[in-house]
Amino acid sequence: MHRRRSAAALAVGLAAGLLVPTTVAAPPAAATTPGSKRVIVQLFEWNWKSVASECTATLGPKGYGFVQVSPPQEHVKGNPWWVAYQPVSYRIESRKGTRAEFQAMVNTCHNAGVKVLVDTVVNHMSGQDNGGTGWAGTTYGHYSYPGTYGSQDFHHCGRNGNDDIVNYGDRYEVQNCELVNLADLATETDYVRTRLATYMNDLLSLGVDGFRLDASKHMPAADIAAIKGKLSRSAYLVQEVIYGAGEPIQPTEYTGNGDVHEFRYGKDLARMFNSERLAYLKNFGEAWGYLSSSKAVVFTDNHDTQRDGGVLTYRDRGEYALANAFMLAWPYGTPAVMSSFTFSNKDQGPPSDANNKTLNTTCYSGWECEHRWRVIANMVGFNNATQGAAVANWYDNGYQHIAFSRAGKGYLTINDEDFAITGRSYYTGLPAGRYCDVIHGDWSNGSCSGPVITVDSAGWFAANINAHDAVAIHIGAKLS
Repeated sequence: MHRRRSAAALAVGLAAGLLVPTTVAAPPAAATTPGSKRVIVQLFEWNWKSVASECTATLGPKGYGFVQVSPPQEHVKGNPWWVAYQPVSYRIESRKGTRAEFQAMVNTCHNAGVKVLVDTVVNHMSGQDNGGTGWAGTTYGHYSYPGTYGSQDFHHCGRNGNDDIVNYGDRYEVQNCELVNLADLATETDYVRTRLATYMNDLLSLGVDGFRLDASKHMPAADIAAIKGKLSRSAYLVQEVIYGAGEPIQPTEYTGNGDVHEFRYGKDLARMFNSERLAYLKNFGEAWGYLSSSKAVVFTDNHDTQRDGGVLTYRDRGEYALANAFMLAWPYGTPAVMSSFTFSNKDQGPPSDANNKTLNTTCYSGWECEHRWRVIANMVGFNNATQGAAVANWYDNGYQHIAFSRAGKGYLTINDEDFAITGRSYYTGLPAGRYCDVIHGDWSNGSCSGPVITVDSAGWFAANINAHDAVAIHIGAKLS
């Protein structure tokens, strides 16, 4: 069944309460067990004071396990979002805040029960041919970073007239030439490895819990392993390795170092929602050729893919909320939720002042804050409550209506048809009782602000599901 959503159809989701961000509810009565909070939220380009505040107000109470923060090191000057991915030194001083503010953020998030994952740029330095002065005043050249690196610490592959990568079918070129003119570090040398590990160890000394390694595909897995071996203590690691069909460098090469982003997930999920069938999601994950579930970090979109297309983003409103609900209910991989700012062109940076310093996040005036949308925020609790439970009781109508349980712990049904599904019952396998429908209501202090679903003694409930809508219940939101 191939079709596109009409504006009228999406409006149904809006009316159903899928899209409206709400104030944050108190934590559910049943606290999650240690280690069970696995959901990552990427607070893209948020400043450190805002991240700290959000850990206390939202991330901790809603049960997010990790906050992924943007690169904290000194970077080139400018407004675009990508300036943070052009380091000029490893000072923890950027348009997002000072070292002291970063340290305070880590402490505050830890006090809220949220771990900190740092987006870490280790493949390259800047891409500015003429050099300049960095955010914190460091003078640099394209291949000269006084006190840090000199020309001998970079690759000069001598290809394509400008050293840039052109052929992704050539392993040497991908890992020794430059990614869009960014000075490519010679990570095979002990000096560069030691210098990168020194930066990461500095972050570890500030209490961070792990690293998202940017552009990992452009470094041999063995180089990353060598850098990891120089770290002062263990840390969670997720590597950015974009899958390319037929390419010599594959994500599976990197699983020995830690987790790896599964980029196919978001594109395939968008295709199922936009033009194919949700019924096909019955075996979504490893059966589709993806990475092992234990090594994959998945997302509907991230800061790159939401600009490149082919995925659902905040602009898709109800469909985006439903896709995230599925991701947070489905047991494949570690889910990462995107929280972004709105943009009208691919390069646009975050809301900033006249000096390009990032403004405090307000969740309006340019900040989207998808992680606060009721559906997304409440399904984090579903994810926590259903850890370790297998998929059971799958149902589909062959097209856009699906349902499944996480055995004995939770149940989700999604109706993405253009019409309501009425007059049917759903077998959940859950204990009898009254449950908060967390798609439409917030669970707080033993009560529900929205609809209550009654599961009978045989494990069934009856409900009508509006077009482009859903119902989700779990044992962590069960009324007494």
